[in-house]
Amino acid sequence: MLSLDVTIDTKSGFCFGVEFAIEMAEDILKEEGELYCLGDIVHNNREVTRLEKMGLEIIDHEKLKVMKDVKVLIRAHGEPPSTYDIAIKNNITLIDASCPVVLKLQNRIKKSHDKEEKIYIYGKHGHPEVIGLLGQTGKDAIVFQDIKELDLDSLPKSITLYTQTTKSKEKFYEIVSTLTKSGSDVNVNDTLCSQVSNRDTQLQEFSTNFDKIIFVSGTKSSNGNALYNVCKKNNDKSYFVSSSEELKKDWFGNKEKVGVCGATSTPMWLMEEVKEKILKF
Repeated sequence: MLSLDVTIDTKSGFCFGVEFAIEMAEDILKEEGELYCLGDIVHNNREVTRLEKMGLEIIDHEKLKVMKDVKVLIRAHGEPPSTYDIAIKNNITLIDASCPVVLKLQNRIKKSHDKEEKIYIYGKHGHPEVIGLLGQTGKDAIVFQDIKELDLDSLPKSITLYTQTTKSKEKFYEIVSTLTKSGSDVNVNDTLCSQVSNRDTQLQEFSTNFDKIIFVSGTKSSNGNALYNVCKKNNDKSYFVSSSEELKKDWFGNKEKVGVCGATSTPMWLMEEVKEKILKF
């Protein structure tokens, strides 16, 4: 048996927006035993499965269109105006757990759109938060997840730049620099969630303190992929797992220090489960 020293990063785990949405869902499920949720409540399969056992049912937008007289939870990512229109039409009660940081961003983008500004959003194509942001512009904004997608020579003279709340701060400011050098007048809006963006710095420090890093996250989490890359950049002995079953004993050497951390969508109970499995090696 290996003698391993395993430490969980106490600053990892749910951000307040996700935590609020899950607590809201749990309260309703304990009281009523059932609740619909529009899309995965969090990008972590294990947590979704736990809530489904309590009575949560995940639905998509197509199903929402044909439902009537039901109660549906909106997750932290937020939704476009069309979702609220459907709810009114079909007498659906929305339990709105949209993150306040996301709602503030939606409002700012709508105001920019009303002023007819040329809006560019740095975010992941098809991500639920980005779909909600795009909805504030009548799908009139340009979404890009890599600067290479843009033809810098043909940019408008003046653009307004926003970012998905969970993107990398370092990457965002690299993009700002590139766009500014292209000659466009860039109205920069740093709409990153400070709680999330600060984790870049926290994990840079955390990951250098251990022989091995185990990063726990769902594969669908963009925030998880970004933060894992922060760990990997600072400690090349970093491993990505979605559950304790994916751990391999041969990753570890005797008397090593192991750090366990995760995304804003990773529940603390899952990181604790991973720690317990490592300690049994």
